[in-house]
Amino acid sequence: MTTTVDLVPGIVTTRDEIAAVYGCGTFQGIEPADDAGKVFVYSDPSAGEEYGYTFDGRAEDDEFGPLYLYTGAGAKGDQKPSGRNGSLLTAAEKDREIHLFVAHGKVPGSGAMRQRYIGQMVLDPIKPYEVRRGPGRDNLMRNVLVFRFRPAEGTTPAWTKADRMPAATRTDIEITEPVITVLAPVVLPQQSGAKVKKTEQHATTETVADIPAAQRKVLRREGELVEEFKAHLSAAGHETHSFQITIKGEPGALTPDLYDATDHVLYEAKGQTTRINVRMAIGQLADYRRHIPNRDTLRVAVLLPSEPTDDVKDLLAAESVGLVYQGGDSFAGWPLTSK
Repeated sequence: MTTTVDLVPGIVTTRDEIAAVYGCGTFQGIEPADDAGKVFVYSDPSAGEEYGYTFDGRAEDDEFGPLYLYTGAGAKGDQKPSGRNGSLLTAAEKDREIHLFVAHGKVPGSGAMRQRYIGQMVLDPIKPYEVRRGPGRDNLMRNVLVFRFRPAEGTTPAWTKADRMPAATRTDIEITEPVITVLAPVVLPQQSGAKVKKTEQHATTETVADIPAAQRKVLRREGELVEEFKAHLSAAGHETHSFQITIKGEPGALTPDLYDATDHVLYEAKGQTTRINVRMAIGQLADYRRHIPNRDTLRVAVLLPSEPTDDVKDLLAAESVGLVYQGGDSFAGWPLTSK
């Protein structure tokens, strides 16, 4: 009988062996082991496609390091941030480690899957999960929670090229709720033995940066800005939503910030009124607008927390991009003037 399993990235084991040692279940994708202070996560992108779990895999690195995306629990209906999904969201405050495995073929002579250990993970401290749209086991579209894992400090993940997110098989667009991330201004908890590294320590693709307080503040402001403008549009009787855009041959999805369906305007928000942020927003809108229905009459605009400089205004006008910015209790530039 197995009495120990050394959790070294790259080892191949089974759910039964993990359960025998750590006292967790064997059937679910998220298996808490409360007494051991761990949560085991089993990712199997190929099997998940049957239930609409098409978002699992190594995503592209961002400025804070590598990412692994994992679709949460719940085969039908909208997934909720509770139950097994909640065990991931509360892992840090409960001082539980998160350990990620990926399916690695079947055990010879058995239907059981082998599991390759990727390594210890932490949830992204800024955006622990994203809400995406995907089909459930009943083939009905629903909201799914896509968790954003980063390697814990000191972990060199044992992922391979095969663990990259699969590319979309077709270009598609789904209507979603606006992407609003409003972060609580609190000190982020640390997991025992799983502290995230400081920004200056992010020297390779196998470390994860602690997201600076200033950047957390910017991202929080961006989320608040979208939420407040959405409420402003709603009070004016406007219908709003967003889109999930998947591109054939590419992994992941594009998710614009906010779409005003009443005025047929697509908005991209930024938490800072700087040239570099406005330039980024212009590029994002140019990419998004190609995929929006009735794009010939679509208007696009940048949403900012304050008034930009005159030259940035000229830049937006030259690119035929509208400008809306917050000024006290109102939004200057709204409604947009006609083309």
